[in-house]
Amino acid sequence: MTKDELKEKALSLPLVPGVYIMQDKANEVIYVGKAKKLKNRVSQYFIDSSTHSPKTRLMVSKVDHFDVIIAPSEFEALVLECSLIKRYMPKYNILLKDDKGYPYLRLDLREQYPVMTLSAKAPDDGARYFGPYGGRFLTQKVIDTLRLTFKLPGCSRQFPRDIGKERPCLNFQMNNCDGWCRGEPDQREYHERMEQVQSLLQGQYKPVAAQLKEQMLAASEALEFERAAQLRDRMNAIESLGQKQLITAGSMADTDAIGYYQTEAKACFAVLHYVAGNLMDKEYEILPLSDSVEEAVSSLTKQYYLSRGSAPKQILLPVEMEDRDLFEQLLFQTFGKKIRLRVPQRGDDVRRMELAMDNARQEAQRITTKEEKLRGVLTLLAQMLALPGQPRRMESYDISNISGTDIVASMVVFVDGKPKKSDYRHFKVEGLQDQDDYASMRQVLHRRFAHYLEQDKGFSDLPDLLLIDGGIQHALTVKRELEPMGIHVPIFGMVKDDRHRTRAMVTPEGQEISIIGQQSVFALIGSIQEETHRFAITYHRKLRSKRMKRSSLDQIPGIGEKRRALLLKQFKTISAIRQATLPELEQLLPKDAAMAVYQHFQEE
Repeated sequence: MTKDELKEKALSLPLVPGVYIMQDKANEVIYVGKAKKLKNRVSQYFIDSSTHSPKTRLMVSKVDHFDVIIAPSEFEALVLECSLIKRYMPKYNILLKDDKGYPYLRLDLREQYPVMTLSAKAPDDGARYFGPYGGRFLTQKVIDTLRLTFKLPGCSRQFPRDIGKERPCLNFQMNNCDGWCRGEPDQREYHERMEQVQSLLQGQYKPVAAQLKEQMLAASEALEFERAAQLRDRMNAIESLGQKQLITAGSMADTDAIGYYQTEAKACFAVLHYVAGNLMDKEYEILPLSDSVEEAVSSLTKQYYLSRGSAPKQILLPVEMEDRDLFEQLLFQTFGKKIRLRVPQRGDDVRRMELAMDNARQEAQRITTKEEKLRGVLTLLAQMLALPGQPRRMESYDISNISGTDIVASMVVFVDGKPKKSDYRHFKVEGLQDQDDYASMRQVLHRRFAHYLEQDKGFSDLPDLLLIDGGIQHALTVKRELEPMGIHVPIFGMVKDDRHRTRAMVTPEGQEISIIGQQSVFALIGSIQEETHRFAITYHRKLRSKRMKRSSLDQIPGIGEKRRALLLKQFKTISAIRQATLPELEQLLPKDAAMAVYQHFQEE
């Protein structure tokens, strides 16, 4: 479909909740989103692209057609969106990594003798799945810890098939198993313990401990001291087990704090798990950059909890989630308990949130090298300016003069985001008596690219981006000068704010692109602008100083080029010559010349 056809189809959509599915020419799903009103949301993609982020513009350019699914309510639209994202893993949605390699713990209490096993996925087969955990080793460690705590079988025997067939194994002799292969304890006791295991995995630590204590007291009152001792040992084992070993999946946490941070090249989504106010564990994932922190946090939070078998009572967010109420409703439906999401404003929860953000920042910065940061900035700059690729070589130009005198220009070169000083060049503007920045810029750019056409040394490389100090007229002037020469490179003027910082880039056609919202790009362009201005003003001051020295001494009779050079070599500055005594001057010059210099400055 053409852009007009996409726009027409979007405008024909109803004003109802639903999900939209963007697809490319190969019918691959590249983006899934939900909307409170389909017509309003979908039409935004195809009406005005100037307000879109670079990533959204790229996504829209790949859309060949789209489908929509009307939902009964916004809540059903959210449920459907989450399901479709998990199903299609669309390229332009913000995605957590696939759960491959992060196994679940499977437990099915419908079996006669349930066992805990590893599972790569969490299919809808009626069993309970907990996780995903950080890896097979960690998941197996959780299983082994629970098995030893509750003295469950860890051998290869299957029950009830193998009950009574062989003598108990070494695990029973070492008191690591209660010897279920003997037929005792019975199946009822086995199920009771597995239910306690499930409760622990769900984070219900205190109820399990209370239940064991109650059973221990009942056994003691019934004079079943051996059973009471076993229950006491199991209760102590659960307490010594510690919450740390089961917390990795967040299953026992009562509060999670979510952090999110982006460097120039990478982003990090971090989750801190708290139990009774104590930090127990951290999970994080390194991700590609996102155009919107709010969108990233919302999408990743949904994926994180819906892919796991549990959620805490409270989730602390760094930014507001647009559909927070709907997601809380979905969590209640999924986990059967009320889960509160909120952005903390004061107290300990703010400190927990700040710590989560700091953890995300540390991980993102740790994994991002300086080269990656620069590449990330250049990629973002290319997206913002709609360049065909990263601008490897950038050239920036500035004019410097005072009242039309000593007009000079600087050419500063950045390669791969770094200054390349060996390629810097100065230009003395010729033939202009009055201040005319446009004429000066035309002359300088013409001379620079005339050298390029001749492939002169130092000018043989064509830039990927031209940055001109000034606004639209400066950029337009350069474009008009270069086009007849057959030079076609992206040209942007650097528009300054009242503090002389580049706040926006402007094309020769007048399209202004703000860079204030992208701190990394703002910093890079600012450093290029400052370096270009510094290089120009330094050269201008040097020429002006030479001219002033020359003109002051040239007015003195008998002082030619050689004697002027001799004076400056000895005294360094005009001020020092002015303050020199006659005997000091006579040591350097003939008496009549020394007297002429002395009298000239005395008369001043």
